[in-house]
Amino acid sequence: MAELLGLGRSPGMRRVRRKSQGWQERILQLADAAYHLGRQEMKELCHITAWGQVWTKVLGVWRFPGCRDRGHIALTAANSHREKAPKEKARQPALHQRRQGPTDEAQMAAAAALARLEQKQPRARGPTSQDSIRNQVRKELEAEATVRGSPVAPGTNEPRLRHFCPQVPGPKEEDSTQLPVSGVYFTCPLTGATLRRDQRDTHIKEAILLHFSTNPVAASIMKIHTFNRDQDKVKLAVDTIAKYLDNIHLHPEEEKYQRIKLHNKVFQERITCLEGTQEFFEAIGFQKMLLPVPDQGAEEEFYVLSEAARAQPQNLVQHREQLLAGEPVRAQLDRQLRVFRPSPLASHFNLPGDFFSLTAEELKREQRLRADAVERLSVLRTKAMREKEEQRDLRKYNYTVLRVRLPDGCLLQGTFYARERLSALYEFIRGALQSDWLPFELLASGGQKLVEDENVALNECGLVPSALLTFSWDAAVVEDIRAAGAELDSSILKPELLEAIEQLS
Repeated sequence: MAELLGLGRSPGMRRVRRKSQGWQERILQLADAAYHLGRQEMKELCHITAWGQVWTKVLGVWRFPGCRDRGHIALTAANSHREKAPKEKARQPALHQRRQGPTDEAQMAAAAALARLEQKQPRARGPTSQDSIRNQVRKELEAEATVRGSPVAPGTNEPRLRHFCPQVPGPKEEDSTQLPVSGVYFTCPLTGATLRRDQRDTHIKEAILLHFSTNPVAASIMKIHTFNRDQDKVKLAVDTIAKYLDNIHLHPEEEKYQRIKLHNKVFQERITCLEGTQEFFEAIGFQKMLLPVPDQGAEEEFYVLSEAARAQPQNLVQHREQLLAGEPVRAQLDRQLRVFRPSPLASHFNLPGDFFSLTAEELKREQRLRADAVERLSVLRTKAMREKEEQRDLRKYNYTVLRVRLPDGCLLQGTFYARERLSALYEFIRGALQSDWLPFELLASGGQKLVEDENVALNECGLVPSALLTFSWDAAVVEDIRAAGAELDSSILKPELLEAIEQLS
């Protein structure tokens, strides 16, 4: 019977075969009843039940899969078909009747339900998406006009542009100088100039090159440490040069230590390949000379220490110490210290794109961090490990803007690296206070107390890319001052800062 019903040919049949004995008897009853039905009756049958997984419908005719010898077998008995037929005929006239519309009460209930849904669900910000579409259309039109030879100035009311977005006015570009935070700026330690991020490297290199006219030794040391990015190679070169100078100082009478073969393999691989090394040797008294090589009969180029430099060996010792203590010249982050009057917009930050855009080196670092994160996901971790990794996610921000609300309501604002420590924030605030000797406390959002002594970065405290902090004097110290009959200064900040106070907008 299993072969007759095709139960061995389908996974569904095999599942049915594993059912109880009562199901098997039901299948036999259906097969026996349907075997006596004619072809026309089978075409008229249409049955959808739990048994539908056992049979398939092909060209409107119901049959067992693979059953060819016994003819087509219906899903239900003829009696169920005859009982079903009058009901189908009774429903046929109703198909031609037009459906009546909803009553007034139903319409009022539907309107009330829609109103409740609109109140619960916030509407999408239409202008933002329209602005992005409009900007994209403007770019396409400008590119098309440039190809045709008739450039379109950005921001002009070109007729075709109004056709695409007639209902949305053109976005007004904000003046960066009017923003509470106009951007990320740096200060050159050599010239004191204020620079943008894309200007800092070029400006520093130019400042170092100009420094050669006044102090060539210091300029060459700065060039070695700054122009070469691979700090491991820089350290190896510096140690090798220091060894050369040590030999000269320890063996002043031996001629072999007074000269260096330029084509020496070690000298070529460690020193010549770096920028600034040649300038350093020439600045401390070495000169290039062609000298004969013993047992070869040819001349090669050497660095030879001049007689004037030999007469002052203490200078070589000093130059060696300067070289070992040298560091890369890096532009310092401009804090952009600003003071604002009390404002309800203290917690609103409008940050420019400099706080979120990444340089090529920062993108490579982010890619390495993500690769490490994927590798860590395959390893079982404890709760402490997961919390530590969550803190690492905050490292994608490089800068942060912090505002400190003082007891008089004024706001002190500064820009920081996201990886700076809390001590840098305390030092910044202390430098702006008139009574900088008094201890104070800082509270973040949620009442989190920030302790200066903790070696914690700003991003690990959740203070990125911006945060509003609350300043308060140490309560115990204030009580001691008042008990002594003295009072705190009414002005918290220094007078020169209050003279430049601004309105936050």
